Amino acid sequence: MARWEPGARERLVVAAVDLFTEQGYDDTTVAQIAERAGVTKSTFFRHFPDKRELLVAGQETLSRLLAEGIAESPADATPLQAVAEGLRRVSGAMGPVNREIAPRLKAAVAASVELQERAALKAMSLAAAMTTALIARGVPDATAAVAGELGSLAFSRGFAAWSEGDREDDLADYALPALDELLAAAAAL
Repeated sequence: MARWEPGARERLVVAAVDLFTEQGYDDTTVAQIAERAGVTKSTFFRHFPDKRELLVAGQETLSRLLAEGIAESPADATPLQAVAEGLRRVSGAMGPVNREIAPRLKAAVAASVELQERAALKAMSLAAAMTTALIARGVPDATAAVAGELGSLAFSRGFAAWSEGDREDDLADYALPALDELLAAAAAL
């Protein structure tokens, strides 16, 4: 197997999503994922501790980019304007592979309780990263928590729409309107 080929992590994620879709999460083994990706099991375990972690591949990067966007937003930005900057920043990290596997990943998650739990933890982690970044800007805890949750929801809704949208647009073209829509919905409460 070609362990030295670049892109092993990305190939592992794509192989796992394909196998989860084809045969289900529970019936997919690490050995099958590694074989489909053209790597050894050892290579798999260098990138992921187990197959559950494939779902949250890149989560640390997303959290970091969201936090950086919030931290670097203008000093006079409102909490939601800062969250919008975080969403813009993270949009740049979403490439064609993310878009390509999104519908298959959605189907795999829908078919597995374990993956649904991992997806929920991922959303909570992204909200926590935004909340922490807002608090670091001096935003009161409760306001930061609401803004972080709205940002996480906007990311999720925007990502879902982006994965089905025009192939020339950017995730921000979906996430930012989703944030506006959520803000309007919250105002109507």
